[in-house]
Amino acid sequence: MNSSISPHPAHGNYHGLIARAAALGPLRTAVAHPCDESSLRAALDATGAGLITPILVGPQGRIASVAREHGLDLTGLTLMDTAHSAASAARAVELVRAGDAALLMKGSLHSDEILGAITARDTGLRTGRRVSHVFIMDVPSYPEPLFITDAAVNIFPDLDAKRDIVQNAIDLHLGLGLGRPRVAILSAVETVTTSIPSTIDAAALCKMAERGQITGADLDGPLALDNAISPEAARIKGLTSPVAGRAQILVAPDLEAGNMLAKNLTFMAGADAAGLVLGARVPVILTSRADTLKTRLASCAVAVLYADARLRQPGLGG
Repeated sequence: MNSSISPHPAHGNYHGLIARAAALGPLRTAVAHPCDESSLRAALDATGAGLITPILVGPQGRIASVAREHGLDLTGLTLMDTAHSAASAARAVELVRAGDAALLMKGSLHSDEILGAITARDTGLRTGRRVSHVFIMDVPSYPEPLFITDAAVNIFPDLDAKRDIVQNAIDLHLGLGLGRPRVAILSAVETVTTSIPSTIDAAALCKMAERGQITGADLDGPLALDNAISPEAARIKGLTSPVAGRAQILVAPDLEAGNMLAKNLTFMAGADAAGLVLGARVPVILTSRADTLKTRLASCAVAVLYADARLRQPGLGG
């Protein structure tokens, strides 16, 4: 099992998060449709690490067949039988609404199915915030966890959506005990120009932070990526702010840019990418078939820590 953990010697930002989450004890987690090896193994790995107590929601025959085929032990676990993936998503959300689960975890169903169940107006897990996604990345060349948002949910967010995307990421950073974050609103240039609409959004978001519409962080933008993460690039450019060159949260102008940035770091820079969906009543764990064991555990650990923080600090998460 340990052979699936990334061997890169510079990785280390996840270890403390996983240890802290395991110390809290496992949280009951509704796992929606774990009907392939990757998603079922992810739930069982997190169970073995003491992070979650899973409720496996899906067609029992299929789950049992996957377990037999891949030598996975379901002894002692709770299974809830459903007919298909849409029913699995709906039932998993229902468990959270009823207070029977503190976390939600995506299985082998499509993201749109679980997001649809989460955002359903009358039966979902809506809050006053828009739902958004955050990658919590462990980049070998970067000294601390790097958050990238939104790279999976909001395709072309408007300014109001971006406000929630930013606040969701800030609240997660605070909830994980990582301190007041430095947030870079990314674009291609540092000047505000009508020819690049994301620069106008960036300037507006920074003004919203000044006016208290976004709280808990230092914001700067628009910033090109180099000037957000490289102190030398920011110095050469003459940028002086708490954020420039030292960003901890990178806010992409749209999903395409955010997704490409995260995958570039993963596949070309050897980064690990844990992921959560925020803005719902509970954190939603998203894992990928390409995830290493460490990344799967990190996604669960971050969800556990944030769920615990939200219980202690009710203002987090909207």
